[in-house]
Amino acid sequence: VLVLLWAWSVSVNDGDTMTVLVAVLDTQFWLSTHVICISLGYVATIVAGLLGLFWTGWSLVDSSMNAQVSRRFLQLVYGTTAFALLLSFFGTVLGGLWGDDSWGRFWGWDPKENGALMIVLWNAVLLHARWAGIVRDRGIAALATFGIVVTIWSWECVNQLGVGLHSYGVSASRLSIVLQVMGCLSFITLAGLIPRRLWNSPAVRGITK
Repeated sequence: VLVLLWAWSVSVNDGDTMTVLVAVLDTQFWLSTHVICISLGYVATIVAGLLGLFWTGWSLVDSSMNAQVSRRFLQLVYGTTAFALLLSFFGTVLGGLWGDDSWGRFWGWDPKENGALMIVLWNAVLLHARWAGIVRDRGIAALATFGIVVTIWSWECVNQLGVGLHSYGVSASRLSIVLQVMGCLSFITLAGLIPRRLWNSPAVRGITK
């Protein structure tokens, strides 16, 4: 309550301090560097998730996923996630520099900015969990698959919230479709919890061939 009273007193004394925002798309340098870098990072996160999704489906239904093939698949997931972390991190930093140049602030906790940070943190979580041995084959695939959900939310859904400086293309029907896709992917992620004995892949079941 005291904070609200203080904020009200500041607005009464100083009036509207919100200036007209600069059209950021007029800055071609930041547009080209930030958008290209962060888009590649997001796409790489989705590719890593699709690899994890394919690994999960193959391992569940087909016994031809042996240990060697499984290891190479998961190495692809790991490498793609590392690439995604690098690009999404630098893309987010470039976005902050763009915001500082255009709006006078590097970070404003805008929903889109928070979404970009979520993707960076999720990729970091996957890599650190793998380095620390917290997750193995199924865990890596599940985390990568859920990375698609994080990316879709951060890249698309925050635009539909109708708040923040990055809100555009608001559509209730579009948001509904995106949320359904995210729900399906979240459900598939739970496949990583299926007991190993129910998987057809000998690599997952721990059978040496």
